[in-house]
Amino acid sequence: MLIVMDKDATPAQIDAVVAKIEALGYVAQPMPGGERTAVGILRNPGPVDPALFLDMPGVIQAIPVSRPYKLVSREMKREDTIITLPGLELGRERFVVMAGPCAVESETQALTIARAVKAAGARIFRGGAFKPRTSPYSYQGLGEEGLKILRKVREETGLLIITEAVDPDSLELVAKYTDIIQIGARNMQNFTLLRHAGQANKPVLLKRGMSATLEEWLMAAEYILSEGNPRVILCERGIRAIGEHARNLLDLATIPVVHKESHLPIIVDPSHAAGRRDLVPPLARAAVAAGCDGLIIEVHHEPDKALSDGAQSLYPDQFAALMEELQKLRPGGWH
Repeated sequence: MLIVMDKDATPAQIDAVVAKIEALGYVAQPMPGGERTAVGILRNPGPVDPALFLDMPGVIQAIPVSRPYKLVSREMKREDTIITLPGLELGRERFVVMAGPCAVESETQALTIARAVKAAGARIFRGGAFKPRTSPYSYQGLGEEGLKILRKVREETGLLIITEAVDPDSLELVAKYTDIIQIGARNMQNFTLLRHAGQANKPVLLKRGMSATLEEWLMAAEYILSEGNPRVILCERGIRAIGEHARNLLDLATIPVVHKESHLPIIVDPSHAAGRRDLVPPLARAAVAAGCDGLIIEVHHEPDKALSDGAQSLYPDQFAALMEELQKLRPGGWH
């Protein structure tokens, strides 16, 4: 349930609503808005009687929330969430491109690619320091040494940094070195990791699991918000495909549906959906046309030598050409 306060409600009146919710054994989640404050009721095992709150001073409405995902639901929060980063915002009408290699391989490699993607218009550098791979014999990343390289990229280029955490220990390190914590598709339902991400003081990019429904994905985001971290970015990266024409099936329908169901921003990863370089630009264009809030694209200056996902990585000049196309397709709102 959502308790909506009058626009002139006093802090004392809001506190009284919170106290009553907690006295009932539930969790209260105050949510200040542009015009008024609302208070969400969480962890109630069944329906809550609206009459318990409607006669309280400052309360104007008690709205049942029908969705199982409460905090991420637009029923609970009507305004779009804007993710605020140093010198940058991401969300509706604030379009951001993240780009870089699948994996950090060396300082020279990372800086070379970072300078190229920045020149083309990217604002955030992506690169994996910890790599959860299908095969235990594949390249697993440089670990903390890779994070140190990413920090140097940030210092020398000014690009913000996003990289993946694969467990609670690596999440702590990622939060220390970078600006955005990524939870990958394989860990979308790693609930222990999601709870730790919810306790981190950094934005979290949550990729959709390889076979996850929209509800399962939003419920995974709910884990993060329920721990107190409201800065979540959803990332559609494709689900299991039938056939071998692409690595995954990019579900473009999730973009408008997420905007309808949730206040959280959604970006798209065309690289992992495509699995091959030639499909990345058309999928990126389609995602922008469908209304995504940003893109995360793999770029490598020597993809034939890449230690991870070289076949789906754009060359820097291809990335620059794509960025020019995207700016024509979406002429405003770039951050």
